[in-house]
Amino acid sequence: MSVPPESVEPSSDPTPPSDMPTPEERQWAMLAHLSALLGTLVTGAWFGIGCFLGPLIIWLVKRETMPFVDDQAKEALNFNITMAIIAVVLLLITVLTLGIGIILAVPAGIIIGIAWLVLVIMATIKSNEGERYRYPFCLRLIK
Repeated sequence: MSVPPESVEPSSDPTPPSDMPTPEERQWAMLAHLSALLGTLVTGAWFGIGCFLGPLIIWLVKRETMPFVDDQAKEALNFNITMAIIAVVLLLITVLTLGIGIILAVPAGIIIGIAWLVLVIMATIKSNEGERYRYPFCLRLIK
């Protein structure tokens, strides 16, 4: 004999499933990605130094207590370190070619900058939804 669906009480357990991050973890993970954007806006594009300070601080503070934040902050940190390395390489190309490399560096920098912005926004949205986001073209320097 089956029980009608109306008579089944919903679970009163407020804890989410173990594989789903808590709202607090999702918020910290979202802040790890957004802090890269904020750091870049505050410090400017000065060698990309501001873009990885926020994720680094969040990762160092929350890595032991929140596994989802640990994963997403490391991902944001690795991606922004990769972008900083690319910015330095483009600067070196310009300097070492005595300015001629600017013909390549400026368009590449604009395209990479737009891609960085779009990917950071996508990562922010996905982490807020509780999904583990993986950046494409990212050196995984911090494991």
